[in-house]
Amino acid sequence: MAEINLLDKYPRSSRPIDERGGVNSEAVKKIARKYGVEYFDGERIYGYGGYNYDGKYWSETVIRFRDHYQLHYNAKVLDVGCAKGFMMFDFKRILPGIEIFGLDISRYALEHAKPEMAAHITQGDCQNIPWDDNYFDLVISINTVHNLPRLQCIRALSEIQRVTKGDCFITVDAWRTEEERQRLVNWMLTAYTYYHVDDWVTLFKEAKYNGDYYWFFP
Repeated sequence: MAEINLLDKYPRSSRPIDERGGVNSEAVKKIARKYGVEYFDGERIYGYGGYNYDGKYWSETVIRFRDHYQLHYNAKVLDVGCAKGFMMFDFKRILPGIEIFGLDISRYALEHAKPEMAAHITQGDCQNIPWDDNYFDLVISINTVHNLPRLQCIRALSEIQRVTKGDCFITVDAWRTEEERQRLVNWMLTAYTYYHVDDWVTLFKEAKYNGDYYWFFP
């Protein structure tokens, strides 16, 4: 395992953390966890506040993945929690020869996916990834597995490890300080599992997850 920030090229947006913290009720979280229109394209308190493709977001990050993992021209890559397939689209644009696949729990995201990627996305649960052992050269999961309770999160991490030949990268909600913890609590909508970074490392070992990882700090 290696702690490495491979999202350091992703543009950082301004987040209304205090505003959301004032309305972040269990009722709001229940709506967000449906991963439907409200979460992706509804009001900001429920999620993205409009999730649309913009090439500035994933292009540099895809190049970062390509270079760090030395992806070859016909690599197989899986995006677990791919949403509408925007990162997948940039992978295919930057590495035209690769085989790109996505997995997401949301029917809404699939129905509103980037048209070029829709046929490459499977609706499904990351606790049961529907591909064979060691199928992919790289598996990526950004801000997804923490949306499961602890035991299910461990199962999802084990599945990510199972379907990769070796390389994988995840990000999860975490904190290092009390200030970061409070910001996270105010901001997050969908996570069931969120820990101090040291506790996450313990969980990774329990799941026998050997891949790379980094943290989401709002």
